[in-house]
Amino acid sequence: MKEVKTRVKLLAITPSPEALIEEAGRTCYLSLDKITKESKKGFIYRCLKSGHLSIFEHASASFRILGASRAFTHQLVRHRLASFSQQSQRYVDEKNFNYITPLEISANPEAAKIYKNFLSLSRETYAELRNLGIKKENARFILPNALESQIVFSANFRELRTILALRLEKAAQWEIREVCLQMLKILQKKAPNVFSDFIINEKEKTAKSNLI
Repeated sequence: MKEVKTRVKLLAITPSPEALIEEAGRTCYLSLDKITKESKKGFIYRCLKSGHLSIFEHASASFRILGASRAFTHQLVRHRLASFSQQSQRYVDEKNFNYITPLEISANPEAAKIYKNFLSLSRETYAELRNLGIKKENARFILPNALESQIVFSANFRELRTILALRLEKAAQWEIREVCLQMLKILQKKAPNVFSDFIINEKEKTAKSNLI
């Protein structure tokens, strides 16, 4: 049992996503003859500004998220226009689970002690149930939301923009903000014209589109 830190890994992304988005968008206007090496930036900006967002559904990205809690994944999977493959507590033995600690708890020595003791008790109780022959699918009922839960997450660019806009608000919980901030930084490198309107505030770990 150990504490882990959040890590986001890009697994796959649509090849030349911005070129695809521009071609799809220009098909609507039959302006394919206007495509040049430099035309993507202006075209994508105008579509974002005007709200012509359906064209962004043609490109997508897939991420593996590690070091994040079950509490986080319960929030993430609420975004229904996406695909998820999550670590199963029904089939995976959790005797030696990893866990996440909120900063508010780790910064308070008394709270941190209570938290760690509870997680140790949870692990021991789980192991005792398993040793008694209780199936993983039933022993998991005593596991807390603090447990790490690996998840693979895929979504198109339009849905990713929606998720980032919602989950990088200051009011969003710290863990999902941390994950989304890592995803945003990756996407800004891979598709800068689609995601560069999100301005990152590193101090607050937030980001906001200057087009919304």
